[in-house]
Amino acid sequence: MNAPKPSNSPPASLPLATLLNHAADAVQAVRAGRSLNAALAACPAAARPGAQALSFHALRWLGAAQALRSQLAPKAPAPAVDALLLTALALLWPAAESRYTEHTLVDQAVDAARQRARQSAAFVNAVLRRFLRERDALVEAALRDPVARYNHPRWWIDRLKGDWPEQWQAILEANNAHPPMTLRVNARRSTALAYVAQLAEAGMLAQVAGPQAVTLAEPCPVTQLPGFAAGDVSVQDAAAQRAAPLLIGAGLPPGARVLDACAAPGGKTAHLLELAELDVLALDSDALRLQRVHETLARLGLQARSVAADAGDPKAWWDGRPFDAILLDAPCSAAGIVRRHPDVRWLRRATDIDTLAQTQSRLLAALWPLLRPGGRLLYCTCSVFKAEGQDRIDAFLQRQADAKLAANPPSPGHLLPLPDNGSEHSPLLQQAPGDGFYYALLEKT
Repeated sequence: MNAPKPSNSPPASLPLATLLNHAADAVQAVRAGRSLNAALAACPAAARPGAQALSFHALRWLGAAQALRSQLAPKAPAPAVDALLLTALALLWPAAESRYTEHTLVDQAVDAARQRARQSAAFVNAVLRRFLRERDALVEAALRDPVARYNHPRWWIDRLKGDWPEQWQAILEANNAHPPMTLRVNARRSTALAYVAQLAEAGMLAQVAGPQAVTLAEPCPVTQLPGFAAGDVSVQDAAAQRAAPLLIGAGLPPGARVLDACAAPGGKTAHLLELAELDVLALDSDALRLQRVHETLARLGLQARSVAADAGDPKAWWDGRPFDAILLDAPCSAAGIVRRHPDVRWLRRATDIDTLAQTQSRLLAALWPLLRPGGRLLYCTCSVFKAEGQDRIDAFLQRQADAKLAANPPSPGHLLPLPDNGSEHSPLLQQAPGDGFYYALLEKT
């Protein structure tokens, strides 16, 4: 799910009122249960960058905005008007560092209301101006609600408290920060250090963040990256770049049979093939998402076999030959990458975690028999919840007598989206927060 960080500043070519309406459409869609990506895909291309920046901002501060709106208008207005109000209130929240003046925001939000639901313009104007008049008292009252204070659902906050009693507040705060745009340099073509120099020649500042990782000082469209179209570089967070080296570091020989069990969109598949000559089968249950794997590999000049199938049902796709290594990047809550996908926290429900944990356990049990003795399986999730990480592996190891944690290389375990996101076994080259992940490298005895 990694994506370039959107610009913080919507382009000036469209009126702010227009962009506010498109952003409100996206917020309304998320509150109705649709993903932000799907909502933005329906936005006109000219407005999409601006709408994306505003909707990302609104969703990062949605808890605060909802608490304010509940005080200002206890009876919720129609969803379309409510979404616009929430977007405007999120931009007006004192700590949100909006680039617009208060007068401009209110004026343009009222214009947006006239376009959206003309009869609501006076109501929107009254609510926003009352907020500005009574801001200190309203904000103080809102901050008594943890959902408003941390901008996450209450169940999410409570689960983090239980899992990470010392770090939960830092994790929540990190989730609302803008993520860095991190690149993976194709090891077949260059090095991280050489690519930093290449970026410098193009007037772009960056620094090395890992063996193949480069973090940009400012995000940019991928079309501006030197050599992107030729396959020199890809977008992938530094934490996600740990998967391929962990699996290959286990000592895979050239031509080893490797299964990438949940391969889409293909970043980890490609990284494996950049690092070694492997016979990779890329598997994914979604044929449309699997097409993205094909596109990624084609741009990088790499090849892998692919099958659209459920990894948990091997009889439907497995040829009976054991694999030397398996990468199981299991479906999860995505609780470690909410900086990049701020809608996730509002789309997930508390009951989803147990459902996902059952899926993760099912996949582990189904794929383990496909691994040869002495082979390695790397289990990973982009989640900070222990139910999707350490708890899953602890339960699996208790049930599976022929499984153990590999000693070399050792497993990083849980990586949190904090400046010390490294582990004692795999420290960071720079102290910059990466995404939240969990990694466990298992060996079959």
